[in-house]
Amino acid sequence: MSAIVPYISKPRPDTGLYNAKMGIWLFLASEVMLFGALFSSYILLRIGAVDWPHGSTLLSVPIGTFNTIVLITSSVTMVFAWASLKEENLARFKLFLGLTILLALTFLVVKGFEYNAKFSHHLFPRTSTYMAIYFTMTGLHAIHVIGGIIVNSYLWGPGAVMWKEDPARFTNRIEVAGLYWHFVDLVWIFLFPVMYLL
Repeated sequence: MSAIVPYISKPRPDTGLYNAKMGIWLFLASEVMLFGALFSSYILLRIGAVDWPHGSTLLSVPIGTFNTIVLITSSVTMVFAWASLKEENLARFKLFLGLTILLALTFLVVKGFEYNAKFSHHLFPRTSTYMAIYFTMTGLHAIHVIGGIIVNSYLWGPGAVMWKEDPARFTNRIEVAGLYWHFVDLVWIFLFPVMYLL
């Protein structure tokens, strides 16, 4: 006789959260510490540097702005995807989650062109401390974007079968994926001004 895991769709009485939401908040807390350490390192390296380049002299502000708009828009479509499930509209959910995935891929393609431009101008992580921290922070962020694409693609495709079996649990999974995606977008909103504008 298999045990049924409690609180997979209903909130726990002690926290008011269902299991997956509690789990994602704990995971995001660890992510805050990870990126917090990187931003702290950036501040210490910049303060200790004799000379530090202005971001706009090495990076394209219009490209960075475009990618910022792309990610903010993807957060909006992610919310619409979740809201569509709350309205019990699976087709509309698939449309908006598909747009979220497409926007995430757009972000990565633009970032790929941006990296290629740096490499063609012989700007590598070993070139300077600035370039090292730029590639480290934006590269780690890009890995998080790829992770979000993988999860969202699964939920858009084979994972959507759960909608027929347990719609409340599937809606919760989309909410959890959305919280992760909003965090990824929020990190970029901090990265953009720090790396491109300051």
